[in-house]
Parts: sequence; C-alpha cells; structure tokens
Amino acid sequence: MCAATVVDRSGVVLAMARSENAGPHTLGASQGKAFTSASARNLTSTIAKGLEANPGLADIPGYLVLAGGAPIRVGGAVVGAVGVGGAPSGLIDETCGTDAVTTVLGK
Repeated sequence: MCAATVVDRSGVVLAMARSENAGPHTLGASQGKAFTSASARNLTSTIAKGLEANPGLADIPGYLVLAGGAPIRVGGAVVGAVGVGGAPSGLIDETCGTDAVTTVLGK
C-alpha cells in the first residue's frame, strides 16, 4: 500500500495518487521525496548516503532525505521527479518510481 507524487522541476505537485489502504503518512512522504529529488536533481537514496558528511540537508524545509525519490530526465535534463512512499523499504519505493517513469517515457 503506497502513494506516489510527481512534481515539476521546481518541486510543484503535478499529480498524487494513493492506494486505498495506504497509511495516511504515505502522501506526505511521497511528496517530500519527490520535492527533495527535484531540488537536488538526484536520487534521494544517494542524498541519504551523503547525509553524514552534510547533515544540514535534513534541515532544509520540505526535504525528506529517505530513499524513494528519483529525478525524471528527458534528453538529459531534469524535468521533474517522482516520489513513492509506503513500501516496506525506501529502495523498493525508489525502484517502483523509477520503473514507472521508464514505462511512461518508454526508455
């Protein structure tokens, strides 16, 4: 049971979806992950790995430094991001999001 959010390159929500039995926290988590990925132009799992060296990242308003957010690239440029929340792990969230983007973009 999860939720997914797609944002534009500025982190503005374009679409949100939640499965019927997903927990109430999953929408906020997916939005935070998408916003973070769009802002940093990177996977949130990669950002999380570097958090020890740069702990202030976790204090940026709107940032959620947990695996599950991925940038959406078209022609090499980041045009937005997807965030997924609610799977048993953030890496599963991330795979779900990146697989969905690949399917939609046909890459």
